Amino acid sequence: MRMESADPARTSLLLDTHVVLWATLDTGRLGKETETALNLASREDRLLISAITLWEIGLLASKRRINLHRDAVEWVRGALGKPGVHAVPLEPEIAVGSNQLPFEMHADPADRILVATARHLGATLVTADRLLLELANRGHFRAIDAAF
Repeated sequence: MRMESADPARTSLLLDTHVVLWATLDTGRLGKETETALNLASREDRLLISAITLWEIGLLASKRRINLHRDAVEWVRGALGKPGVHAVPLEPEIAVGSNQLPFEMHADPADRILVATARHLGATLVTADRLLLELANRGHFRAIDAAF
């Protein structure tokens, strides 16, 4: 499912946790169009990583669900040090907004924060999460499918 409503050439790209991992660990799971969009956004200083994504990466590493091959904080600092990448703090508007979305959404707090972040910043969420892509398809925020 490709999200036609998103124009990655014009907005900042907010990366879902799995997209950060796929891109950084070079898993080959990102689609060609997504790789192109990420490379362009990197050159244009438009890649965003939410604080909740950094938290999720630390959680996954601590539970040994991912192997970063080094300390998680060191890995995160390396990911944030890549060209065009910026951390997005959990601002009050995002934290509160994640609980006041004007549409029904599943209860996963990380996903709710990602959606609230994308909406607050006017960013395009890059994800392969089918539930999030369906919400974007309904016009609640912009997203592109990381598989394309």
